[in-house]
Amino acid sequence: MSIADRKADHIDLCATGPVGFREKRTLLDNVEFFHQALPELDADAIDTSTELLGKTLRAPILIAAMTGGTERAASINQQLAAIAEERGYGFGLGSQRPMLENPDDPSYQVRDVAPDCLLLGNIAAVQAREIGVEVVETLAAAVGADAMCLHLNPAMELIQPGGDRDFTGIVEILTSCAEKLPIPVVAKETGCGISPTAAQRLAACGICHVDVSGAGGTSWVAVETERAQDDARALGEALREWGVPTAACIAYARRAQPAFDSIIATGGIKTGLDIARSIALGASAAGLARPVLQALHRDGPEGVISLLDAVERELRAVMLLVGAANIAELATTPYLPRGELRDWLGVPNPPDTAD
Repeated sequence: MSIADRKADHIDLCATGPVGFREKRTLLDNVEFFHQALPELDADAIDTSTELLGKTLRAPILIAAMTGGTERAASINQQLAAIAEERGYGFGLGSQRPMLENPDDPSYQVRDVAPDCLLLGNIAAVQAREIGVEVVETLAAAVGADAMCLHLNPAMELIQPGGDRDFTGIVEILTSCAEKLPIPVVAKETGCGISPTAAQRLAACGICHVDVSGAGGTSWVAVETERAQDDARALGEALREWGVPTAACIAYARRAQPAFDSIIATGGIKTGLDIARSIALGASAAGLARPVLQALHRDGPEGVISLLDAVERELRAVMLLVGAANIAELATTPYLPRGELRDWLGVPNPPDTAD
């Protein structure tokens, strides 16, 4: 099966398939805010703007990495990038691996509709190891990326037909890219999350920005399980719920030393309340992926805009009700960790095991 066929499968499954986690949750619902009955704020004056990766966002929101490599992906990326531009959000491209075979692939070209928005390029760290820093830089320049995501997806690859099996040398290529690329490098998981050890290793090798992509939203193990057969399908069913919940990942990333400059929360983000909780836990911004794709599939761009209007409206309401006039104040808002999240947060930072 070609890469384009695989990308088409991914779009169909994420838009309409049963590929969410069945039991594991993001645990963002375990973050309880204290209601502020005297906020002393004007709801219409609340400032949701924030700085991320060198650009100002109107709100701490990204339309997160989804797709590329097919004609349908080109339409999706164009429509969603245009919305991100209009609304002042960031926008993430899907894996640019197809561009290694077809450098002129038009499905990743969105600067014509999004000349100013924060644009994140994307390639697997495994592919980056094979092609080297110079080619990664070429991929970023080819799409006009402001930052480059190197994604980490060992669980997904183990299930994917023909997927990668060798994950050695990843720390080395991350270190090299962080040192040599002229734009920021974001280490990004793909739905299984960043553990305390992984967060510490990333920080120690010079990565300054991380996208935690925790468990509780789309399970990419489930996506590949739907495509797999025989032994791989059985393995996928066994590992379907694998991963660290998003809320715990954010907290682990915040604890890392040296501290990350940016922490992006993805993995099951659906609402303004999810975003507010993520920021209180330590995130700089949050990204929505599958909910946006599903809204586009159901109702077109108008459906996406309606969804994002609701997300922003809810974020502003929560900020008022915790007494946060801006994102910096939201980041220091007290919260009560409850239930299962409290257990995950009890895990101490491991010793520094990075080379």
